[in-house]
Amino acid sequence: MIPTGFDELIHPATRLSVVSLLAATEWADFAFIRDSLSLSDSALSKQLHTLEEAEYLEIRKEGGGRKRRTRVRLTDRGRTAFEGHVAALRAIVEGAGPAATATELAPRQQQPSKAGR
Repeated sequence: MIPTGFDELIHPATRLSVVSLLAATEWADFAFIRDSLSLSDSALSKQLHTLEEAEYLEIRKEGGGRKRRTRVRLTDRGRTAFEGHVAALRAIVEGAGPAATATELAPRQQQPSKAGR
């Protein structure tokens, strides 16, 4: 079962990496995100556009000419979606972690009843 908060839009590795990076800052330059994640301009642009359409982030273009700069930030909606997705991932991982014993993971076997002994 997929936990509440799991977000299919954020989940792909590239988008999850973008949102994770943005969650740690107020604003980030396009070039910083691109270089940090080793993405091409076109690959990053595509992911940003998808997230912007979902209103998970805001993109601002500042300046003009050669000094034009693109800045990106998570919106409140994007930050909430990211936090919910992280919580859902934690729930999935914790459910399969070392705390689960072999007994919990093994198929349940019928125990003989006390009356039949």
